[in-house]
Amino acid sequence: MQISTKGRYALRFLLDLCQHQGTGPVPLKDIAQRQGISKKYLEQVIALLNPTGILQVTRGYQGGYRLAKAPRDITVADVLAVTESGFTAGAASTGTNVDTTERSASLLSSNETMLEPIWEGLEQTVNDYLAEISLQDIIDRYTPTIEYFI
Repeated sequence: MQISTKGRYALRFLLDLCQHQGTGPVPLKDIAQRQGISKKYLEQVIALLNPTGILQVTRGYQGGYRLAKAPRDITVADVLAVTESGFTAGAASTGTNVDTTERSASLLSSNETMLEPIWEGLEQTVNDYLAEISLQDIIDRYTPTIEYFI
């Protein structure tokens, strides 16, 4: 399974908002600079995310973006459902270098039919896993904890 650049950048954009929105709307130019992503590309990502209700937009001077939901209420699956056209594990396994004789085609069709439940199960497992991971979970996992010793 490969996640598109838009999917990865959408997650990076939203995680940046999680980390920096405490002071008000976060300007797009600041996010683009911190993440090393062009502002123009982030605008394309935002165009996908905006209709979902994940973002709150403030226009004008001192405008920017904030999360419209709590980070614990936004999952990786929510984001990828918007940015990815679909997960099709079976498509990668059909094999394009197969002899196309009638017998081979029949065997391929039969074998693919047998494998379909496996690809569907894999897709469901991945989707279930991603649905369990919120933006807050990611932040919590990777925010360094400061230990105090006395």
